[in-house]
Amino acid sequence: MKAAHVDKPGPPETIRYGDLPKPAPDHHQVLVKVRALTVNPVDTYIRGGSYPIALPQPFIIGRDMAGIVESAGGAVTRFRPGQRVWCNNQGYNGRQGTFSEYVVIDEELLYSLPDKADERETVAVVHSALTAYIGLIRAARIQPGEKLLVHGGAGNVGTAVIQLARHLGAHVIATASSAERIRRCLDLGAERAVNYKTEDVERAIRGFAPEGIDVHWDTSGRPDFERAVALMARRGRILVMAGLGAHPTFPVGAFYTRDCSTYGFAITNATTPELRECSKTINSLLEGGNLRARIDRVMPLAQAATAHRLLEERASEIYSKIVLVP
Repeated sequence: MKAAHVDKPGPPETIRYGDLPKPAPDHHQVLVKVRALTVNPVDTYIRGGSYPIALPQPFIIGRDMAGIVESAGGAVTRFRPGQRVWCNNQGYNGRQGTFSEYVVIDEELLYSLPDKADERETVAVVHSALTAYIGLIRAARIQPGEKLLVHGGAGNVGTAVIQLARHLGAHVIATASSAERIRRCLDLGAERAVNYKTEDVERAIRGFAPEGIDVHWDTSGRPDFERAVALMARRGRILVMAGLGAHPTFPVGAFYTRDCSTYGFAITNATTPELRECSKTINSLLEGGNLRARIDRVMPLAQAATAHRLLEERASEIYSKIVLVP
């Protein structure tokens, strides 16, 4: 089979595209013919070595996939040949990634794909949707009627946060950098969206939430805790899921006197039961057409190195997903 792989961590140019042996499933695994893939920032961290983990050699890159079951091991009970499926959990913990024509996946790490869901749109949204679920439900425990602020609401994670938060009954205010991105936030369910380049963001937030924000989510990777804490309600929660090299100052007094909490998490650390629970909500939203993604471009798998380079060099410009097809 054809696959995009590396021999060791390095820049995008280390990615090679060529022939590797087609894998065979063991008793508890499923062999899937890959139909659609996407690139996430964490994929570039793993490939580049800034998220150090043990890798098989050669290592097939990638973690997300949508495809069709080709065959299944004898102990598999939930999947059958011809069934559409998706995953978001390959490419780490010793597992090979998804950037190949075929991939074997443990049954417990594979999820069915609803009949009405588009394969490319699904693979473009599931990583962000899982991140939103873990942050809002497991970490923040957001409640109906609470007020959520998402900085960078038009990005991949931001749009998923808006959609899931609205599904959970929260009121959402988002920030974005252009009129087009403001419209996207509003279209996805934000009740208020603010252009952080041209508007007074703090004034808008205080008008939206006079008693303060209950949940604060900054997708930029450059957290400003001085600003965030000043906007929080009592017992507000601040979520941190980006910013590997960030070292911001922290206003301890204002934070603890408001009874605030901060939660840090990485979707990579989610447990198998947590991911399975997330997948149920995501599939329900996909089935109802209530979880949408925006695709920047579709590229052949042979251009995996180019896709990684684009994401790294144009991260601030690409507010939607790069999808690849074998």
